[in-house]
Amino acid sequence: MLLVDGKHFYVGSANFDWRSLTQVKELGASVYNCSCLAEDMQKIFDVYWFMGKLNQSLPHQWPREYSTSFNRFTPLKVQLNNTRSTVYLTSSPPEFCPKGRTSDIDAILDVIRKAQKFIYVAVMDYFPTTLYTHPKRFWPVIDDALRRASLEQGVEVRIMASLWNHTNPDMMKYLHSLAALSGAMKATVSVKLFQVPSYTEAQKQIPFARVNHNKYMVTDNTAYIGTSNWSGDYFISTGGIGLIINQTASKNIDRTVQQQLADIFARDWNSSFAHPISTFLNVDIKHGLK
Repeated sequence: MLLVDGKHFYVGSANFDWRSLTQVKELGASVYNCSCLAEDMQKIFDVYWFMGKLNQSLPHQWPREYSTSFNRFTPLKVQLNNTRSTVYLTSSPPEFCPKGRTSDIDAILDVIRKAQKFIYVAVMDYFPTTLYTHPKRFWPVIDDALRRASLEQGVEVRIMASLWNHTNPDMMKYLHSLAALSGAMKATVSVKLFQVPSYTEAQKQIPFARVNHNKYMVTDNTAYIGTSNWSGDYFISTGGIGLIINQTASKNIDRTVQQQLADIFARDWNSSFAHPISTFLNVDIKHGLK
């Protein structure tokens, strides 16, 4: 996140280094001249700044000045792109959320629950487990919500994860499991893996590059842009921020943030870089498709 002058901010998947800005596929949102939302982002920054002190521990109760009135129950009503919008900011982990702040995971679950037609997800990693705990733990919170939305409500689910040199092979199993739901009850679930190619030997030698690093979700009524991969660790014990926007009140659908995000998703989903999960029955992670 980048916050400037209490009026402008950026939030998204990009780290602030040369690889992220030249060799990695990223997605974020920039908000300009919106002091009310920027002031709320300042409160999130202040929480992290507070916790950045040497040997700092969590307070028993966050100071009142860190609390917010903008959340999933009472979002901020504001004009974005000259379009009526409801919007709020979220944070992870829940212990970093002062009074009034919706946690990142609660926002994601709320967006999934409110979808009526479709849910499109683009993330680098998708795991119904933790990745970095020892031992790893089963954490099906998001996975269960997506399955329920598709099986019971008939919401179309598309997931686009990433394939690169550091993809954990277990992710394929979880994604195959999701894709296998299609045709059961009301479910329509499709899964693809997006692979950013390296066109030169120099590109191949860049560590931790040439990957689709996006972290967003769009439904028929809401856009979610975040900073976290979708595994348990990112919502239990890792700092993260989310931006949630609903512009369904707009009469000009082409101007809505959710339509912009859906168009980006469709561009990538239909590109030659996105491959159906069925293509990945036999994968060598270091060398791509076999």
